[in-house]
Amino acid sequence: MKFFKKLTKRFPILKILGNRYVLVIIFVGVWLTFLDNYSYFENRILDKKIEELEANKRYYIQEIKKDSTSIRQLNNPDQTEKYAREKYYMKRDNEDVYIIEFEDSIPAEEQGTKSL
Repeated sequence: MKFFKKLTKRFPILKILGNRYVLVIIFVGVWLTFLDNYSYFENRILDKKIEELEANKRYYIQEIKKDSTSIRQLNNPDQTEKYAREKYYMKRDNEDVYIIEFEDSIPAEEQGTKSL
């Protein structure tokens, strides 16, 4: 006991840290910060995942809006024909379709194989 009294006289902060309420508060703080399932560090990781998922949600909502406008346009027969001609190179029975590709529009991989 004399040893602890000498220490508390030399270091008065130990008297405060020796209080059981302070010890419990320190223990709970360390427990919640590092050891608990809902610790501070775990919450930071989960918050980052939530932000990433919300960004994905915003992206997909924008894509849904774009697709819904495309679908509305394709309900018009003229737009459907235009889309089929541009994307799938479809043609009417009495016409010819010529596809013109420029060198800068062809990917580099295809250019290497065509020159062989």
